[in-house]
Order: sequence, then C-alpha cells, then structure tokens
Amino acid sequence: MDKRNFAFDRMNFILLAVGMAVVILGFILMSGSGSTEESFNPEIFSTMRIKVAPVVTFLGFVSIVYAILRKPRDGKNS
Repeated sequence: MDKRNFAFDRMNFILLAVGMAVVILGFILMSGSGSTEESFNPEIFSTMRIKVAPVVTFLGFVSIVYAILRKPRDGKNS
C-alpha cells in the first residue's frame, strides 16, 4: 500500500484533540451564574474564573497551535 505524504500524522491529530479538550475545559471553568440587577454574586470574581480558567484556555490554544505547526516525521515507522 502506497503511503501518501500527509501534512498531519496521527500524533498531530491527538495533540489537536487534547488541545481542544483543554480549551473546552477552560471555558467550562469560566462558566457559572452571574449577577442580576436584584442581587450581586461575588462568585464572578473568584480566582477560578479570573485567573485559572483563562490560563488553562490559553494553554489549550498554545497546544493547538503547536499541533498545527508540528512537522510529522518522514520515517517508515511513524
């Protein structure tokens, strides 16, 4: 069987899927109920929403960029 020279290999797709999962996790960590006109919810300023979730999301986007830019190996065993 003739193996074509694709731009992505299996590892690129795995890294891309992991990066997308990390981005989704970051957005889930950012979600939650907000404040209304009648009541103030101080939870919107929690450390999880303000600091941790954006960093997790950013790391997910960085890993997606790495997965796209990563060059697959040209070997027969890859």
